[in-house]
Amino acid sequence: MGFFGTIGYFICIPFAALLRLFYNLTGSYGVAIILFTLAIKLILLPFQMKSKKSMVRMSRMSGKMKEIQKKYANNQAKMNEEMQKFYAEEGVNPMSGCLWSFLPLPILLALYSIIRQPITHFMMLGEDVVQKLVAAATAAGVDMSAIVQMKDGAAVVVDGVTQISPYGQIGLAKVASSMPELTSGIDGWINMNYDFLGLDLSATPWSVVSTFAISAAVIGMILIPLLAGGSQLLFSRITMKQQPGMDGPGAGTTKTMMYMMPLMSVYFAFIMPAALGVYWIAQSLISMVQELIMGKFYNKKLEEEETARYEARQADRQRRIEEGRRQQEKLRQEPAPKMTLKEKQRAAQEAKATKKKITTSEAGRIGDRPYARGRSYKADRYDSEQ
Repeated sequence: MGFFGTIGYFICIPFAALLRLFYNLTGSYGVAIILFTLAIKLILLPFQMKSKKSMVRMSRMSGKMKEIQKKYANNQAKMNEEMQKFYAEEGVNPMSGCLWSFLPLPILLALYSIIRQPITHFMMLGEDVVQKLVAAATAAGVDMSAIVQMKDGAAVVVDGVTQISPYGQIGLAKVASSMPELTSGIDGWINMNYDFLGLDLSATPWSVVSTFAISAAVIGMILIPLLAGGSQLLFSRITMKQQPGMDGPGAGTTKTMMYMMPLMSVYFAFIMPAALGVYWIAQSLISMVQELIMGKFYNKKLEEEETARYEARQADRQRRIEEGRRQQEKLRQEPAPKMTLKEKQRAAQEAKATKKKITTSEAGRIGDRPYARGRSYKADRYDSEQ
């Protein structure tokens, strides 16, 4: 087992323990996967709630964001600057939901390893148990062509270890579960039953298609990938409707991804064990319910917060107005301060100086009397013409 294989193994430990718990409780592999999906969604719920709140807040601010994008459409640098300033003022982080959107991927990879390798990654038994079962099954005359890698009609052995085919552990687990004598004395062994609603969840839907025969089981196996893709498409549409900026510059790429991801889900669900398709369906359906409930909850909560902030601003404004009125009334009611003798003398001097600055027509001035002859006085008004 290489370095990354070792890391992957340890990542699988908590998920395998959870899946084993539900399988031991229900005895159904399909029900165990559905309960496993529900438990994982509940564990991640606090992180998803934080991400959803940020997304709803940004959605409610989409009008202002569009105004900024339109105003600075020809200046990308200024647009980014104004958007960052807007995010800072509103206290939101547009990247806060990105980290949690990647969490389902490692869980999916871990679950795939658990489903593909039930002995070492589901039961958490050692590789020596796998080799022991291979030897016992071979000695019992079991056809090993679908379990181990074959070359020239013989099993491939490297350094004394028989090489298992990609889904060989599933076949080996099914064989060993049907032959109790092979697993006698193996601590921690779990008899695997992959049947769910008449479907074999260990089989790949593509293997059923390649040997097509009309039956309820075949139709059910084909429906699993289709339902996996359809449920993810529906979930993507619900999510995109609640996200801001869907008509912006990146809208085309976002919408392309909305259709590409479900198509990829259909493809992978066809070529992988049907159990993984059941997980995809359950995950999408539970996510849809979460999305609708959280969207409604946070829209209502943010609306109440915005209303409370508006009312607080109005109350503060009214308080400041009332405070100003009280100050003015207080000033009106206070008696004018009495002037000291020096202040009176200074005021008289200032008034006298101001009076001296009064100007009028020089024609009417006699000494210090500016209006002695009137403004329009002319000394030669009545002189006889020469």
